[in-house]
Amino acid sequence: MKKYEFTDEKIVFDGRTLHRIRALRDFGYVKKGDIGGFIEKESNLSHKRDCWIFGNAQVYGNAKVYDDARVYGNAQIYGNAQVSDYAEVGGASVGDNAKVFDYARIYGNSVIGESVHVYGNAKIYNQAYICCRVNIAGNW
Repeated sequence: MKKYEFTDEKIVFDGRTLHRIRALRDFGYVKKGDIGGFIEKESNLSHKRDCWIFGNAQVYGNAKVYDDARVYGNAQIYGNAQVSDYAEVGGASVGDNAKVFDYARIYGNSVIGESVHVYGNAKIYNQAYICCRVNIAGNW
């Protein structure tokens, strides 16, 4: 069962058409009728569990948000990036082949790219820039 639909609102970003989403039912922190962020295609945001894209956040390319992950603010998730489990990305950019999962949090205009994996209870904030092949884990 689908949990969201595209609204009529669209933006063009980096040559891609992104569609604003609207919730079709209650789940997690989201109520039926709530307006979400922007996605390029349905494969960017899973219809399963409680994941959601809030505010003006954007998810595009082959990026995926799933499980119970939350993306908000002016965050951008792109390329082949994945945000999953209970992870949160707020106002940051996650791209390329990066993965953010478990209970990781990324905030504050930080940029995560290439093949970075952020997981556990790790927190990245204050305009951090992390790239290449790095694994960052927080305490369990």
